[in-house]
Amino acid sequence: MADVVYVSSIHIERIKGPLRVARLPGEAQPVYFSVHSEIAKHYGLDMSRFGTESHASTIDYVIAGLGG
Repeated sequence: MADVVYVSSIHIERIKGPLRVARLPGEAQPVYFSVHSEIAKHYGLDMSRFGTESHASTIDYVIAGLGG
């Protein structure tokens, strides 16, 4: 078995409702994850209830990371 080459050190904190903040290697600023209108609608979420602005969801970042 090959030796481990890289272990990512990531810290994720839930702020409120679907809003989370992640501290990622290589990023000077925190990255915010939440939901946006299409995803909120799919899950029946009323974003005004959480009082948070919309952000890209984790699935948006996964798709972007895989090249679109």
